[in-house]
Amino acid sequence: YDVVTGLWDSFADDAFIRDVEAGIYFDPAKLHVLNHQGKYLSVRGPLNIARPVQGWPVIVQAGASEAGRQLAAETAEAVFAPASNLEAGKALFADIKGRAQAIGRDPDSIKILPGALVIVGETVAEAQSKRVYLDSLVHYDSGIASLNSAIGYDVSGFDPDGLLPEIPPNNGGHSSRERVIALAQRENLTIRQLAQRIGSYGGLAFVGTPQTIADDMEKWLIEEGSDGFNIMFPFIPEGLNDFVDKVVPELQRRGIFRQEYEGTTLRENLGLARPANRFFQTSLV
Repeated sequence: YDVVTGLWDSFADDAFIRDVEAGIYFDPAKLHVLNHQGKYLSVRGPLNIARPVQGWPVIVQAGASEAGRQLAAETAEAVFAPASNLEAGKALFADIKGRAQAIGRDPDSIKILPGALVIVGETVAEAQSKRVYLDSLVHYDSGIASLNSAIGYDVSGFDPDGLLPEIPPNNGGHSSRERVIALAQRENLTIRQLAQRIGSYGGLAFVGTPQTIADDMEKWLIEEGSDGFNIMFPFIPEGLNDFVDKVVPELQRRGIFRQEYEGTTLRENLGLARPANRFFQTSLV
């Protein structure tokens, strides 16, 4: 689906007959030629495939710059939000949903899903030791390269054991740059420590027992920091298994994670409405 051209709307939902015996693939009367004439492209259409069962694929946006937030509010159905703590998550959540409401969209039609690294232990100390060990595996050369990329500035010539210098404005990713600088200031990290963290993972992380991780996730949901999470694992398959076998049951026990899937499509499972076909209305099957 192209949100600019609306290509999926070229056919009504019941246009495809697919009658093998009669040799009829589609009903020409239900074919709608797009004839899009725009500033950047022109296309007659039609697209030669049926409209997907989801209406169109779920549109996901990532990035939290000013332009990225506005793009999300106008077009996104899910947002991979880079919030590294609850207060930042709540601010981003309110901002994007507020922008959407201001232009006439239902705020619930956008799901805010920050990326979250999950490290599970039998105790909080065990989980934290896993994180420390994983971070220690990052070579400085690799870490500093990741840090330079994240902030759009080369700090490799500065004292690795000194604090991050003032970073001048640049044309790089603004949200990434601001997030890293805020992390360095909040935790008083040296360049070496920051490079190790960014080279490993510098975003939102839930590190603890199944119960403490569930506590944190539940707080994010209740306080409107997110609609859910884009879960990331420190290693595969053990990290995935730890989350599925230990954390998911705790979330289910609290009633904040499904026992069964809501439907057969990603759109249904995210609780997103099926976009209407402007030529034909039908239910999702």
